[in-house]
Order: sequence, then structure tokens, then C-alpha cells
Amino acid sequence: MATYRDQAIVLRTQKLGEADRIITLFTREHGLIKAVAKGVRRTKSRWGARLEPTSHVDLQLYTGKSLDTVTQAVSIEHFGDRLSEDYQKWTIASAILEAAERFTTHEHEPALQQYLLLVGALKALAYETYDSSLILDAFLLRSLAVAGYAPALLNCSVCDLPGPHRYFSLVGGGSVCDTCRPSAAATPAPETLALMQQLLSSDWDLAVDSQLRHQREASGLIAAYLQWHLERGLRSLPLVERTIAERIAT
Repeated sequence: MATYRDQAIVLRTQKLGEADRIITLFTREHGLIKAVAKGVRRTKSRWGARLEPTSHVDLQLYTGKSLDTVTQAVSIEHFGDRLSEDYQKWTIASAILEAAERFTTHEHEPALQQYLLLVGALKALAYETYDSSLILDAFLLRSLAVAGYAPALLNCSVCDLPGPHRYFSLVGGGSVCDTCRPSAAATPAPETLALMQQLLSSDWDLAVDSQLRHQREASGLIAAYLQWHLERGLRSLPLVERTIAERIAT
């Protein structure tokens, strides 16, 4: 039976039988896969703790008829050790993991750009490289771009008229000019659209200096735009929004 090795981020797990788990993995070379990890729920399991969500691991697997099987797991880095110390970071990490799975719908289809985005986002979140909510928004925008759904933020998404423009349309694909705007277009602050462009293009020096009100408005636009293109929102996002609001209130 064919075996292979790959690096992966553990996205989620679910119980299987009395001692096994089904592990959903985002791998570097093989994209999204689901594999069985046998015996990992036993207290004496040697590597069960390495296969928890947010873990970055080097794996050996063999190919099965329906599910592959993990035969070896070597830890590269367990981001959960740092992320679990802060509830807000953990909820943001959960949203990142969920989004990565949603953006990759076909199993065993390589998606290297999305994999690198995922690893980079978890590392930045764990080591507090930037504000955690900005990391989430940057990850979502870049994931949309990799999937071919990047919102227009400079030129009009309909007629390509150079901007910046006042209006933002979910249906229209981002910024729209006065002539092309639909009736339901939003009118965000110019600084909000500028922040979104900075997050999309990795201009962190400007993004980190943005005002909180523009960050919150950008988060709302990104969440709405994401929901429009995925046809339903991420289950983790409302919890992220609640924990951020509670932190601001205190």
C-alpha cells in the first residue's frame, strides 16, 4: 500500500470508535485531506497530542480506499501552546482554520498558496507579530484573492475607472464609482478602504497605525464580503466579534 510524507496543519478532529480520530489536515503538497489516526485517544498514545487543531506537523500516511491513515507524526510546532493562553487569539485561530477549510473544497488538490497563508497567519498570531484582528482580516482578504474573489479597492470593479471611490458593493465586487454603484452600496470611510488595501498588499507599517474605528468597519465589510462569496458565513466569526467587543468595553 502506497505511503507518503507531507507537512500539515491540523484543522479539526472528530472521534471515531473508542480510541481513534478522523483528522482533517491542510497539507503542503496534497491540499486538504482527511485521515484516520488510530489509538490517539488512548492515554498511552505516543503522539495523540501532536494531532490537535493548530498543530504544525510532519506526517507519514498510507493511502486508503476512503480515508488515509496516519502512521507517524513529528511535531514541527504546536501553535496551540501559545494561542490557548488567550481566548481571543484562540477564537481567531478557530476562524482561520475554518476559513482555510472552506476555501479548499476539493480533497487531495494541492493548494500551496493557501497552505503558506495558513502557516503564516498562525505563526503571526501565536507570536503577536501584529494585532490579532488585523491578522485575521489580512488572512481572509488574501484567501479571497487566492480563490479569485479579491475585492476591488482602488479602481471601480465594474468599469475600471481609477479611484479611490466612495462606494463599496458586495454584489459589484468591491469599490464602485458613482455611475456604477447599485442602490445597496455601502459608503465606508476612505481610510477603511485604504486599510483593506494595506492588509491585502502586506503594507503593515501603515495598517498598524490605522484607527480602531476604521479597523472595525473594515472587519465588518470583510465579513460581509466573505459571506456573500462563500454563500454562508463562518461559524467562528460571531464569537470572534463578541470577544473583541468585550475587550474594547473593558
